[in-house]
Amino acid sequence: MPSTTTLEARDLECIRDDRTLFSGLNFRIEQGQALLLEGRNGSGKTSLLRILCGIRLPDAGAITWDGSDINRLGADYHEHIAYVGHRDGVKLDLTPRENLAMARALGKPSELTPDAALDKVDLFGFEDVLTRNLSAGQQRRLALARLLVTDSVLWILDEPFTSLDVHGIQVIESLLEAHTANGGMLAVTSHHAVNLNTTPVQRINLSA
Repeated sequence: MPSTTTLEARDLECIRDDRTLFSGLNFRIEQGQALLLEGRNGSGKTSLLRILCGIRLPDAGAITWDGSDINRLGADYHEHIAYVGHRDGVKLDLTPRENLAMARALGKPSELTPDAALDKVDLFGFEDVLTRNLSAGQQRRLALARLLVTDSVLWILDEPFTSLDVHGIQVIESLLEAHTANGGMLAVTSHHAVNLNTTPVQRINLSA
């Protein structure tokens, strides 16, 4: 991955239902760094993540990737990002191994196999169990394991710790830190404390 990769927001504005959620928002993150979005419910955290994904257009301003507008880049930008939202987005009638094989086939595969990814999120031994039979926390860890089987620089995560216990949160935090240590980037919103002790973190409170 090139060392110059940057994600930058310039004078972003987002309006929903005739209400301005945020305006004049500026930030910049580089490889090895994380953006942590904070704020009360309805402050625009998820809307901002959707803008970062290119799912929603900003009402003003722009998001750039290495200086180019992400909406102009299109697929050339999307191949560098991976998104996990509020919903797990896993297929309940597939096994964890099958879910990850599908995610791998639809994206740019990483060197990590589905079984190795499942091991990293403490789902070893559940490879062939139907996903619908997993607990909520296990399904969430499976959703996050999809990040490991695709080669994406920027991970965009909306409440990644939902349904996880203390151990599960620690497992995922270690994966996030490993990602930034390897030159990855993070954009995260969470109601839980996010402990990224070795990662430079830029915090933005949208309620401020």
